[in-house]
Amino acid sequence: MTTGETPALVRRLDGSTRATLLELLFDVVFVAALALVSNLMAERESWADAAPVLLMLTAIWWTWSVTSTTTEFYDPQQRPIQAILTVAMVGSVGMAAALPMVATGHALVFSIAYVTTHLVRGVILVTTLHRLRHRAAEQRAARFLFWFVVSSVFWIAGAITGTANWRLWTLAIAIDVISAALRYPTPWLGRVPLDQYERTTGHLGERYQQFVILALGDIILIPTLTVSRTDFDRLQFSALLCAFATMLLLWQIYVFRAGELLKAGAKTSRPARVAPYTHLVMLVGVVGTAAAFDLAVARPDGTTPVRWLMLIIGGPALFVIGRILFTVLVSHSVPWRRMVWLLLPLLALPWAGGWPPVLVSAVVALGLAGHVLIPGHPRETTPGLRLRRRGE
Repeated sequence: MTTGETPALVRRLDGSTRATLLELLFDVVFVAALALVSNLMAERESWADAAPVLLMLTAIWWTWSVTSTTTEFYDPQQRPIQAILTVAMVGSVGMAAALPMVATGHALVFSIAYVTTHLVRGVILVTTLHRLRHRAAEQRAARFLFWFVVSSVFWIAGAITGTANWRLWTLAIAIDVISAALRYPTPWLGRVPLDQYERTTGHLGERYQQFVILALGDIILIPTLTVSRTDFDRLQFSALLCAFATMLLLWQIYVFRAGELLKAGAKTSRPARVAPYTHLVMLVGVVGTAAAFDLAVARPDGTTPVRWLMLIIGGPALFVIGRILFTVLVSHSVPWRRMVWLLLPLLALPWAGGWPPVLVSAVVALGLAGHVLIPGHPRETTPGLRLRRRGE
């Protein structure tokens, strides 16, 4: 989202689309927070307990997504944008540190870290762009700032007692997510013009792909840390191999034509507008998968509890569903083959509860392999997981 006539702060159309080292460091900090979310998800005994974890995951993801949109509009080599990235990293560390203790009196730390990140970014952008007399970019930043000020009231009010008020926090994150979907309608300024979403560069697609690849690493990182604290046996090794295979297969499912889809939709507003939402679904899938393998490697034998089944089967399924939604919303084509292969693990559900977790994990990995290794017609794959660039 660039414009050729703007001052140096705004990314040039012919500028580099490569991510800077500071942006990559920014990603690593957020992936560490995702690892903590996966651990919390594995520890939850019921879905009611897991809902607050998903809410905090959404807040963490929204911070990354909005900040990465900022580096798509503005040159990350400029000091104001580097300051924004630095503040976002500090904020993510604060959110990550507070995650395990939100329910025990540290909710205010999480909310302050989240709110400060967004408000500081907005203030820096508005003041800098006002000084540079860039009216259009200033108005865009002002719209973002206005809605984050509105939601910040509920974030802080929901944590003022030290314990999270989940109703107020749900309202707060809903304001952030829905206002973005509506293009930040703001009094006297209106909505963000669609043409600003249409002027995306390759940088935005690269940022999303880099983050997803780093996040997928948690699928093997979390169970590896669990195994390192136990007596390592053959069943645990098998579960760890399933985690590794699942990570590789999800990576292959994601990267296949992801770049092409972003380029194909570059002249419309679709990729920039739908990517945060479809990738959030994928991210929930990654967190669920990492949590599932955290449990499976700790106890790979015996029967599989229902909650474990939902994580082992539902985590990868959510990732694939998010990927399917991204394809449908950007290219308006339906990848039927992927949808058919989603059914394989579900067919095993009536019996899977009596199977050991390592076997359920293997069945899920087999279903994912079908997405990659058994193509439809015409052929989409060649040996070695190297995919031809043909229709989904």
